[in-house]
Amino acid sequence: MATMEEPRWTLITGASSGIGAELARVFAERGYPLVLAARRHERLVALGAEIRRNHDVPVESLAIDLEDREAPRDLHDMLLERGIAVHTLVNNAGFGLRGYFASLPHERQLAMIDLNVMALTSLSRLMLPGMIERRRGGILNVASLAAFQAGP
Repeated sequence: MATMEEPRWTLITGASSGIGAELARVFAERGYPLVLAARRHERLVALGAEIRRNHDVPVESLAIDLEDREAPRDLHDMLLERGIAVHTLVNNAGFGLRGYFASLPHERQLAMIDLNVMALTSLSRLMLPGMIERRRGGILNVASLAAFQAGP
């Protein structure tokens, strides 16, 4: 008796616009079921509907603010509750600030670190054990070219 292979779900953070939305379309075009995660629920729902209509793949849209330090664990728990095993994690959520360090709002600087570093690290750590256990999967960390250049 042949066994069905489990779906290869792709989780994309920051999926409500820009690079995240485009990556969602690319993965859907290749037939991957998607979990779209971002703060803007309405945009996620609209993108999910577009993808289902154009590519006939399952899409889960989860509105969550990954600046919250508990959010990666909450997202992981939501996926477990839905029986979704993430095959590919796309850490795309993030933002940058411009201006002089001393004059930028301290809280926004910490929020940027929480999203760009803490959430990425936590999600990677939470999803990786399942990938190792299944002996397949991957993590794509999206970064700006500015992340690799010295700045004033």
